[in-house]
Amino acid sequence: MRVLAIPMRTRFRGITTREVVLVEGTAGWGEWSPFVEYDAAEAAPWLACAREAAAGDWPASLRASVPVNVTVPAVGPEQAHAIVLAGGCRTAKVKVAEPGQTLAEDQARLEAVRDALGADGAIRVDANGGWSVDEAVRAIALLERAAGGLEYAEQPVASVEDLALVRRRVGVRIAADESIRRAADPYRVRDLEAADVAVLKVQPLGGVRACLRIAEDIGLPVVVSSALETSVGIAAGLALAAALPALPYACGLATVQLLTDDVAVAPLLPVDGALPVGAPVVDPAALDRLAAAPDRVAWWQRRLEEVGR
Repeated sequence: MRVLAIPMRTRFRGITTREVVLVEGTAGWGEWSPFVEYDAAEAAPWLACAREAAAGDWPASLRASVPVNVTVPAVGPEQAHAIVLAGGCRTAKVKVAEPGQTLAEDQARLEAVRDALGADGAIRVDANGGWSVDEAVRAIALLERAAGGLEYAEQPVASVEDLALVRRRVGVRIAADESIRRAADPYRVRDLEAADVAVLKVQPLGGVRACLRIAEDIGLPVVVSSALETSVGIAAGLALAAALPALPYACGLATVQLLTDDVAVAPLLPVDGALPVGAPVVDPAALDRLAAAPDRVAWWQRRLEEVGR
């Protein structure tokens, strides 16, 4: 077990340093990186995913590479433009509905992203459940115009019931993220016809094989997304994306770009808008360079003992 602390390029999801735990097993490394505010029950599936990876228990791949999107945090237009240009992708996922920001700021960010991508790029927005139903309906219409078209709007509202209401009132596809990965019953999205796209993240849902079962049961097109991991964690997401029978959309797995450093000899960064499938080689020097402070190591050790009981 190695505990790492990696500074981020831009504040994202309210954090500026990403803490992760790497565990080594018989077949290599797995990543366990639940966010620090998660309780033991919520962190347990993340540990199952790490153990699956460390044991090498992934299904066969159907593709050698996976198309990915660049992720644009809730930053100003100039920075958003620069992130897209540097990202090397033809699809951009843009954070919106950030607490303390206005819809006008979201519109300006999307206009900058469109300018950077050009007319043929795809843009999707992610509100992380930040709107009410009426706010979502209004915002999606305005943001679709600002972006010159949206591929989909991810988790515009918090509940599955509200997600279904929004889907029936807008002309843009709706994607479910938190309504699947943080729900007691992820199949309510299917049962209520609340989404057009399912966003799956391997750590929160318990691993690659668990996600494959969910994807099959839900019967929706799947976008595999990251939980802000290192290349070790991203490799698990790529294993899922590579095993899916169909992959109609770019995946949200290019988030190593958001970190200032990485644990792999060859970090998983997109080339021509895609990432290669396979387990990365971990760099021993990076494990030493990125080692967390002793008090944080002790904190994660206690947490691992609690979750692993």
